[in-house]
Amino acid sequence: MRLIPRSFLWRTILMILIPLVVALTIVANVFFGNHWDRVHATMARGLAGEVATMLDFMDRGDIDATRSMAQRIGINVSVHDRLNRPKHNDNASGEAGPLADELARRINRPSSIYIDKGKRLIFIDIPTTDGKTATFATTLYRIYSTSTEVFLIWLLGSLLIVSILIAPFIVLHTRSIRRISRAASRFGRGLDAPGFEPTGSKEIREAASAMIKMKERLDRYNRTRTDMLNAVSHDLKAPLTRMRLGVETGAATKKDMLRDIDRMTEMVNGYLAFARGEMPEIEQATELPAMLMRMVRDAAPSKKIITDFPEEPVQFYARPMALARAFGNIIENAARYANKKIKITERDEDEQVEVIIEDDGPGIPDDKKRDAMRPFVRLDDARGMETGGTGLGLSIAQTAIENHGGQMFLENSDLGGLRVRIVLPI
Repeated sequence: MRLIPRSFLWRTILMILIPLVVALTIVANVFFGNHWDRVHATMARGLAGEVATMLDFMDRGDIDATRSMAQRIGINVSVHDRLNRPKHNDNASGEAGPLADELARRINRPSSIYIDKGKRLIFIDIPTTDGKTATFATTLYRIYSTSTEVFLIWLLGSLLIVSILIAPFIVLHTRSIRRISRAASRFGRGLDAPGFEPTGSKEIREAASAMIKMKERLDRYNRTRTDMLNAVSHDLKAPLTRMRLGVETGAATKKDMLRDIDRMTEMVNGYLAFARGEMPEIEQATELPAMLMRMVRDAAPSKKIITDFPEEPVQFYARPMALARAFGNIIENAARYANKKIKITERDEDEQVEVIIEDDGPGIPDDKKRDAMRPFVRLDDARGMETGGTGLGLSIAQTAIENHGGQMFLENSDLGGLRVRIVLPI
């Protein structure tokens, strides 16, 4: 038998209601239990004292005083030669027990207590000195407080009110989680989830946003693989066709053959570098200034290098080879197109590191910046036909930066060229 429900809705309701029921039960037993015992004992002492006093008047024969007192305190007194009572009395019951104990201490004769719960009356039979039986009848509320029932009613009512209040919030949370589950199921089948947006609490919205970003990255990953296959087929086919025609016709020269081979080698190396960009690597403590300075000196020995690094750069954990590959591609791109200057800036904040790499080259038009980070896209009009390349440099860098949880932005530099801004979490 399964005691814990599978549904998040019912688990949450039980998680809230069970501790509340336990707490209220403890309070009712520990605090109100003692309180009710004291109240009932006090009420029993009061009624027992009144009965004992009236019994004394009756023993002395002062009937008028007995009737006057009974009338004032709301007790009906009668004397009977014989009574037809049940065999068993209610002296040991929870309601009459304290009163029976008080009467036993105050009068030296037996007493029998009977309770009529339907009419809410109590009857006290006590033998008199002349051999008769005196009956004292009054309302049951003289020895029993109704606050017990009232408290239990309010206890159950409060649980009902709490359940009604929390149910809509739990349902909303559950609905948000179910929407994420349905969207994840569609994403897993390669489908879109139209109209899916993060809703619910902050944590649920963060989970939904993370799933949407994961879907976008998977889509980009799939598009990249498709683009790579298309690019390999297209880019390698042209030089291979030229080489084949040259060999068959005898028109190919050694120089032409070597140029095509170099071009194919460059493309294959680019594809391999792109594939290596997502290989696993152990994270290590990393500082950026030394890495950036080494790369820019190797890539642009003839250019003017301007740096703006903090005196004590922050250390954070990263995959150094992947990060070096990303910054290396960006710096090589800047060195290729810069006229005279390259500027590198690092800004450390509490939760992130911002690195800016700028050049004074031709830059990239605003309407082509998005395409510049797509793999296998070469912006020849913006950056020059003579530079060649496979169009993978910025795409490899973007993939490595995103794998570190960061972002890369292409902007216009104050130097006149391209400004690449990288934000990495610490």
